[in-house]
Amino acid sequence: MLNGSGIKIFSGTSHPELAEIIARRIGLPLSKAEITKSGIGETNVTITESVREDDVYIINTGCGAVNTALMELCIMIHACKIASAKRITAVIPLFPYARQDKKDKSRAPITAKLVANMIQKAGCDHIITMDLHASQIQGFFDVPVDKTHFNLDDVVIVSPDAGGAKRATSIADRLGVEFALFHKERKKANEVSRMVLVGNAKDKVAILVDDMADTCGTLCLAAEHLAEAGAVKVLGLVTHGILSGNALERIEKSNLEKLIVTNTLPQHANQALCRKLEVIDIGKVLGEVIRRSHYGESVSKLFHEVPY
Repeated sequence: MLNGSGIKIFSGTSHPELAEIIARRIGLPLSKAEITKSGIGETNVTITESVREDDVYIINTGCGAVNTALMELCIMIHACKIASAKRITAVIPLFPYARQDKKDKSRAPITAKLVANMIQKAGCDHIITMDLHASQIQGFFDVPVDKTHFNLDDVVIVSPDAGGAKRATSIADRLGVEFALFHKERKKANEVSRMVLVGNAKDKVAILVDDMADTCGTLCLAAEHLAEAGAVKVLGLVTHGILSGNALERIEKSNLEKLIVTNTLPQHANQALCRKLEVIDIGKVLGEVIRRSHYGESVSKLFHEVPY
């Protein structure tokens, strides 16, 4: 719990429910800001209380109208900066444009870098995000594994592609279980032509891990192949449940027994439409990160321990 001295927490409009959970976790009310849109769609922000010499945290995630959320965040950061905030931290559970992180063809932009530059130039001093390419994954995935109640001797952690191998092996090593991955060939973006399983899933509980579930084409195809390879149960664990297009319908019809996501994005509507979807609250983790950040305590401890 924080005593509220010298700290302010603001929320954008992208995921106010998560902001409320985080604020409750650390025992502070959300600070007040007015966010409106002009007739031509421009975002207007007014910080309605003093932030002078305060440690400010601004919570907004990359979901829904992503470009609007990003502009809100940058404007709120800038508003607090010129209002003499001592330090400004952007809490971005789902970092916008995170998948556009490399130059994969001629004249392609590296948009994730551009977004990082925008946030920094706006006046941000620190960023807190949930990203399974980072080591936070180690502490994060202990919770769903504990909740599923099966013998770890019968588990195999599976990466749906070679790019996620490091993520999956770190979890497998931490739990002391087997690891497998899929080699996949794509015809075009979001369309897989062939998947080959490298590793053994026979008579195992197969747990597919990834950072994002978007259209879920790869995830559901991987689940089908794992079932054909003799897996007795297939679960999906991902951080960000984007779940676009007909993803929910695919999940319902798939060999996945359950898809577990976090609430980095709002999931109530998706849960109402998909009985296989389960949501983990990461508000406690983010709240503890904010508390530790404010008091200058170690954040790396959370890589191994999940706060309750």
